[in-house]
Amino acid sequence: MTTPRPTQASRSQAVLLWGGFGACLAGIALHRAWSAIAFPRVFEHLVLALLALGAARLLQRALRWPLATVLAATWLAASLAYLGPLPLAAASLLAGAAIALGSFILPGPVALPLGLVLVAAGSGWWLSVPLHHRATDAIACLALVAWRHDAVAGALRLAWRSFDASARAAPGSAAATMLLLGLAATSAWLPTMQADDVGYHLGLAWELQATGRYAMAAAHHAWAVAPWAGDVLHGIVQLLAGREARGALNLAWLAIAAGALHATAGALGASDARRWWSVALMASLPLSLHLLAGMQTELPASALLAVLAWLVLHGDLPVARRGMAIALVYGGLWALKPLHGLAALPMLGWAAWRHRRALGAASGLLLALVAALAGGASYAHAWWRTANPVLPLLNGWFRSPAFPPTDFTDPRWHAGIGIDLPWRLTFETPRYLEGFAGGAGFVLVALAGAWWLALREPRTRALAIVATLALVASALPMQYARYLHPSLVLLLPALVAAYPPGAAARTALWALCALQFAFATNADWMLRTGALKRVLAHPLDDAPLFERYVPERLIARTLRERDDPRPVLVVAGRVGALPELGPRARTTSWYAPALEQAAGIATADPSGQAWARLLREHGIGHVVVDDAHATVALRNGLRLASADEVARVADATAWRLPENAGP
Repeated sequence: MTTPRPTQASRSQAVLLWGGFGACLAGIALHRAWSAIAFPRVFEHLVLALLALGAARLLQRALRWPLATVLAATWLAASLAYLGPLPLAAASLLAGAAIALGSFILPGPVALPLGLVLVAAGSGWWLSVPLHHRATDAIACLALVAWRHDAVAGALRLAWRSFDASARAAPGSAAATMLLLGLAATSAWLPTMQADDVGYHLGLAWELQATGRYAMAAAHHAWAVAPWAGDVLHGIVQLLAGREARGALNLAWLAIAAGALHATAGALGASDARRWWSVALMASLPLSLHLLAGMQTELPASALLAVLAWLVLHGDLPVARRGMAIALVYGGLWALKPLHGLAALPMLGWAAWRHRRALGAASGLLLALVAALAGGASYAHAWWRTANPVLPLLNGWFRSPAFPPTDFTDPRWHAGIGIDLPWRLTFETPRYLEGFAGGAGFVLVALAGAWWLALREPRTRALAIVATLALVASALPMQYARYLHPSLVLLLPALVAAYPPGAAARTALWALCALQFAFATNADWMLRTGALKRVLAHPLDDAPLFERYVPERLIARTLRERDDPRPVLVVAGRVGALPELGPRARTTSWYAPALEQAAGIATADPSGQAWARLLREHGIGHVVVDDAHATVALRNGLRLASADEVARVADATAWRLPENAGP
């Protein structure tokens, strides 16, 4: 229900609002942030926006739908062209099965995120069992959709009616938001190329596709038993599609995040237009584009945190089912990453306090068990296999033999926490992200006044406090901008609900969205250097992008096609590992400390004898290395081992060793 609001801001509201925007402009001037804008990318986004608007206007004349609706259809058609029908069909099938499962807890659109958590949790406990095949997963999903077709159809109808009603109630805001959402969604068209994805996240999906199970070989990769819910879902979609389908699943998470933000803002009493504002602010954040282009957990975490807020705020849900849904989503956040679970603790406390009269000791224990089952699979497997449930984290405490007895951390992201962190994060972004100025967006500074208003206003105070605490909790272990993104997204509904009224204020908010999109590629160096342009020029062909950004992926594709079961050693360089090669993958990076140490010793021997011995002792069949890391010692070792060059892409080379390789 929308709460009536005054039509003009009070003097104090105006001072706070314009003070934030003034500070943002001053920061841009003082730090010369405009010099970090990639103007060719701005032009490309502008051209795409104009093309989408033109196509949507033509469709609107024929169909007489709201502009927001035809824009959504236009972007969906473009995604079909650039992602392909199989990935979108696979993601749709998984979504249907998730709704079928989630509707047992709560009906309607919220069943989708609930079901995805259930799918990830259920699959996670059985990852090591060879049950995961394309046919079995497809049959299971189809059976669920057929069994619960009424619930699935009902959820889709309700989602459509809600979208259509809101788009008609605030047509301008809805259309502008859909334009921004579509532009952000183009990042999902990129093939998987980000460093962490290539070096880690791809492994689970490719191993399921190759063997039907996940070996969890922590000796070969330190992150092998890290929380895996996001990668499990990517693996299932890949199995269903028969090829990588990361982009299609990411679009589903984007839709969930958008719907949850819209609904949460509505639960705070925001008007239809303001509900769209929260989605527009999220879509225009540069990190949103970066996350859509990869497999990092912050995208689903943003969606689940917003869903959790809606579950806490919505007043018409049955008590028992609400509690079950909250426990499930909270467990799902832990299943993605420990930090997300910690960041959601204030939300959990708020939920417990808000619904304390309905929460008894027995029901509390039951909900704790639900959360543990939803989020505990990776931790249980890690503890069982390595004696450290969060390997490689906190190994100074757990002392697992699978990793050195130290607490893993990344010293790059310890710039410190202070009251000026929002300012530094905004204008000194490279200290907090592998990006450029403005890569974390401008919300924290430009809307600082609205933030204070949200903390002051009774209807938004609780969510604003919870989101602020979540931001602090996310920054405590490591000051890394990507880790703060879900909590920032959680704050947006409170900001727009407390945002002052008036035409000038409304114009300023849309100007902020435009400003953020001018810096949209500053959180991702591949987007900044024209990756989207290459996608547009080569639809459904990832080879040109791999050759430009990560040629090792083309080499991995070649090696997968070779009938050679022997291990493939990646010499750490541009990529840390190639886990997409499944159980064959080996690396000399820190992911595998024993091999890293052995490689360091071998590199100290320029004769190559030590390298040849290492390759023989580990039964290596192929070696992948880029030119910059092909040392004299390694080249001599490959020569002594009688290795032959079998593939070369750009500056990356694959060498094949004979069966009897040795010095």
